[in-house]
Amino acid sequence: MSLERMAGVEEIDAASATMTVLAGTTLQTAQEAAASAGFELALDLGARGSCQIGGNIATNAGGNRVIQSGNARDQVLGLEVVLANGAILSSMNKMIKNNTGYDLKHLFIGSEGTLGVITRAVLRLRPQCVVRHTAMVAFDSYNQAVSLLRKMTGRFGNEVGVFELMWSDFFDFGASLVDGGRSPFAQSWPLYALIEHTSLDREDHGERFSEFLFGLLENEVIKDAVVAQSVADAQALWAIRECTAEFPVHLDPINFDVSLPTGAIGEFVDRCRAALNEKWPKNASYFFGHIGDSNLHLTVDGHSVPDVTHHDVYSFVYEMLRPYRGSISAEHGIGLLKRDFLGVSRTPEELAAMIAIKAALDPNRILNPGKVLPSA
Repeated sequence: MSLERMAGVEEIDAASATMTVLAGTTLQTAQEAAASAGFELALDLGARGSCQIGGNIATNAGGNRVIQSGNARDQVLGLEVVLANGAILSSMNKMIKNNTGYDLKHLFIGSEGTLGVITRAVLRLRPQCVVRHTAMVAFDSYNQAVSLLRKMTGRFGNEVGVFELMWSDFFDFGASLVDGGRSPFAQSWPLYALIEHTSLDREDHGERFSEFLFGLLENEVIKDAVVAQSVADAQALWAIRECTAEFPVHLDPINFDVSLPTGAIGEFVDRCRAALNEKWPKNASYFFGHIGDSNLHLTVDGHSVPDVTHHDVYSFVYEMLRPYRGSISAEHGIGLLKRDFLGVSRTPEELAAMIAIKAALDPNRILNPGKVLPSA
């Protein structure tokens, strides 16, 4: 089902700081409409030019700025949904506080279209960020990265807009595709982070941010830093992080989108890399993620593990995740690909409750059949 013709921003309510938008509207169109009214739609993804608001909500999309603003769920105040029986469930709420019984919108956010078809939404807007200070920093260890994250949030609070961690395998791949393949650093380090400090103050010229980084260098919390001096500089640093768009061109990507407690991510990466190398010595793997919101991504190049099915690689990595009580899907959803592994992250009782909800709202299983739940 395509909703691309059901597109458009219906209203921006400045008093309540909300946007009413049709589900087929692209994220970028919604962002631009918010900006033209002096607001900001906090949700942001690399696929902003093609992904649609309805899909963002149905998958509870995450993205690069969850550390500051939360997932898609946190931007939604109201929804209109068409149910399996054709009924239109309209809950186009604009209020932040509405404590009248069950908050039904949360059933459909993240349901991947299995409970109803989202057709319209009311989204929260926030004041437009006018200043972004961007830097790439380098570390010797994962513990240093966590230390920087805690120091940044302690110093700047909700002004921390981005904290994107990249292990050297991922960083080197991204840097090889940008600026003629030249790294912004004079030497290689085990880990790197793309960080941003945001501000609503036009007079904030980055002195606080620069002084903060200089102090960290002096105290060896970070090993090196490159601070963007222009929009072009910031875009070049972002291009390294967003090299995932090039994965399908250069790799046969087997992608993972997991979450686990932030303090355990470094250990998991080390164990996972060692186990992959032991089982498939010639594997090429790339680790990166949004550790500010406990999300780790891993891509294994299928070309580097010939005669091995993608399913075998998924099974191997997800079993490593099980002892950490982590999630097999931090932000990308379940669909068909991860359906058979849902039990790694959900208890039998949770699965039974989900199946009961599905049966109540879609007894004939006509909505996105076979997705998410094993028996759906």
